[in-house]
Amino acid sequence: MFLEACRGEKTRFTPVWLMRQAGRYMKEYRDVRAKVGFLELCKTPELACKVTVDAVEKLNVDAAIIFADILLILEPLGFNVTFEKGDGPKIDPPIRDKKGLERLRAFEPASLSYVYEAVRLARRALKVPLIGFAGAPFTVASYAIEGGGSKEHAETKAFLHRDPGAFRELLAILARSINAYLRAQIDAGAQAVQLFDSWAGALSAWDYREHVLPHSQAALAGLSVPTIHFGTGTAAFLEDFAKAGTVTGIDFHVPLDEARARLGSKPVMGNLDPAVLLAGRAAIEKETRRILAANKGRPGHIFNLGHGILQQTPVEDAIALVDLVHRETATS
Repeated sequence: MFLEACRGEKTRFTPVWLMRQAGRYMKEYRDVRAKVGFLELCKTPELACKVTVDAVEKLNVDAAIIFADILLILEPLGFNVTFEKGDGPKIDPPIRDKKGLERLRAFEPASLSYVYEAVRLARRALKVPLIGFAGAPFTVASYAIEGGGSKEHAETKAFLHRDPGAFRELLAILARSINAYLRAQIDAGAQAVQLFDSWAGALSAWDYREHVLPHSQAALAGLSVPTIHFGTGTAAFLEDFAKAGTVTGIDFHVPLDEARARLGSKPVMGNLDPAVLLAGRAAIEKETRRILAANKGRPGHIFNLGHGILQQTPVEDAIALVDLVHRETATS
């Protein structure tokens, strides 16, 4: 059902999966994390496979997404990446100018072989399609420039406007690396891939169109499987954002019927606000039915959250959401 929806085909029910469906809200994940650190989990294929598969079996979703992180690609490029409890990722040294580009190493896909092995293991264990993924060039660049997460993305945008040529060169390097990384995941067995542009909404519509979109398109160019392009805060330039990828992920800021009207027949994914899963079953049912009604039964809809599932989410309510989508949309 998931792959059919990616292709815009009519399905027997609306397929559903949840971004960050393997995470701290789930006991099985917490049990693994009690024994290993985050990066160790990412770099141990058997454990990455386990949490990937556990989430599918627990939730009964229609697709899996391999457990990894969008920043893994920075290590082989020459950055030191650490995850500090309570502070999020730290990237050292940050890159702030054209001279910093000279430090970058050429990306060798084999450097992330542990991800591909996790893909191979999960593909063998799963009965549903497996999604590979990567961070989009702009979002990965933002982490590398800021040295970690940021609310204002001030250094990133200053770099963009101070030296557009160097910024373009950085994103071009990342786009080539990401494309090779996604190809390797596909070769290992991923049946679809998703590009996460988590920070795209920090940009104006003009800056996104001029400085970012071509590199997201390059990152997804020539891939042999369906490609999902997801970002947050993209309402102001949704039509441009949708020019990359075969499926457009819709965040929870845009009503689904509005998004579908703006994008025509383009397959879409989304878009329940993750916080609704903290509000109890009545609210979950109301908002889920509202989104399904907004889609009006049109083909090419993958139900998902409008961002990643929250750590406080009761797992029983996540299970109930998946079951509700299946029951409400079943046609046979």
